[in-house]
Order: sequence, then structure tokens, then C-alpha cells
Amino acid sequence: MSPQSHLLAARRVAFDASASLAPGWSPNLIKARAYERLLLDVILGVLEPGARLDEHQLARRYDTGLAGVRDALGRLALEGLVIRKARSGTTVAPLDPLEPRQTRDVRLLLEPHAAALAAEHADPEEIESLAAAFEGADQAIQGGDLRSLVLMDQTFHARLAAASGNPALAGLIAPLQHRAARFWIASLPPGGELRGRLTADLETHRAIVLAISLRDASAARSATTRALGVARPGQDRLGSRPSAAPLHAA
Repeated sequence: MSPQSHLLAARRVAFDASASLAPGWSPNLIKARAYERLLLDVILGVLEPGARLDEHQLARRYDTGLAGVRDALGRLALEGLVIRKARSGTTVAPLDPLEPRQTRDVRLLLEPHAAALAAEHADPEEIESLAAAFEGADQAIQGGDLRSLVLMDQTFHARLAAASGNPALAGLIAPLQHRAARFWIASLPPGGELRGRLTADLETHRAIVLAISLRDASAARSATTRALGVARPGQDRLGSRPSAAPLHAA
């Protein structure tokens, strides 16, 4: 399967998985598609921190209507990814150097618990869908396809949150994970170190799936804690983001 096929496959499922976390945002709606594309471009830094966002330009860029763009920006504002101010317009939220640690502290309270619940309560189909979330990830890593990898990561975390069986918990996790993904992209090392880092991150996520499939709540909790990078150096600093050149267009 080509990297572009992986991207399309991930896109088909990422927002299906998260739709239940945001009532009224079926992935078939125009506003949901606009939100998906804006979210990815904010996470990847295509829409740079601090950039002013013109609604008409965004509507043309994403080939959608103004109403969909405005709804999408409203949702992103609620998640803290953009800032909307009367008269001065909308800008992409800056990357606050304090936010990675603050966000991670909250995620550590929520996500290991969600994984433990998933190990106890997820049905076989949910576990299978978790394993399938990173299908094609190895090829995406080889090709430097960060856009597909981010989509896969969003899919995985949305499915994991849903598999906890606790909608309130899942609703708290989703926006935190979106914000954390921006810093993950910004902290990726340049050049030859990138592939090793991506491979290591992938393996930590696969360890979560294994623990859940074994119905080992304690191991799922521990694996999720490791995936959040508690012992990984450099996770609290903003590195040089890799060039956007290798990214495959949507």
C-alpha cells in the first residue's frame, strides 16, 4: 500500500472514531471535514503558531464554505489550538514552552487509567481496531510521511479513549491529545535521528495494544505511561521541526 493510501485509510477512520466524542460532528458533515484539515495543518505546523487566519482564504484553501470554516475554528478555539478575538480576528495559538509538561501532567492522570479500563472492558472488535490503527506505519516512517503518522496517532488515541467505555473520560482526553501532538511534531529531531525516534514511539504504542489484548490492566497502564514519554529526554523542550518537504499532501 502506498503512503498516500495509508493517509486516506487513516483519514477514513480517524474522525469516525472521534465523532462520538464531539456530538453533532459526524465525519460526513462539511464542518467536520473542515475541522479535520485545519486540525492536521495546525498540528503539523503548516499553519504556523501565531499565524493570522483569514476565513475567506481558508474556505478557498480547503474548498469549503465559510460556515464550515467558522464552525471548525470555533471548535479549535475551544480546544485551545486557535485564539479568536473580536475585531482582531483568529490566530493559531502560540507554542507555550510550559505547555508540554502541563499537558502531560494532566494526560498522565487520564490516559493510563483509560488504557486500564480498555484492558478490562474493550470488546474484541475494539481491540482489533486498536491494532489496525497503525497499519502501514512502518512504511510511513520509512517515507517520512508525518501527516499519515499523525492521522494514525489521532485514530489510535480516539479509539483507545472510546474503548475505555467512559465517554466523560474520553471527552477530556481528545483535546489534550490534539494539543500534545503539536509539541510532539515540534520536538522531533532533524535528519537521521528522526526515523529512530518515530520507530521508538510506534513501538511504545504497540506495547499498549499488546497489554490491552492480554487483558492486563496494570501493564496497559504502565505502557501508556511510558508512551507519554515520562523517561524520555527532550520531551519538554521545543526542537527544530523537520522540514515540511517530505510531508505528503492531503
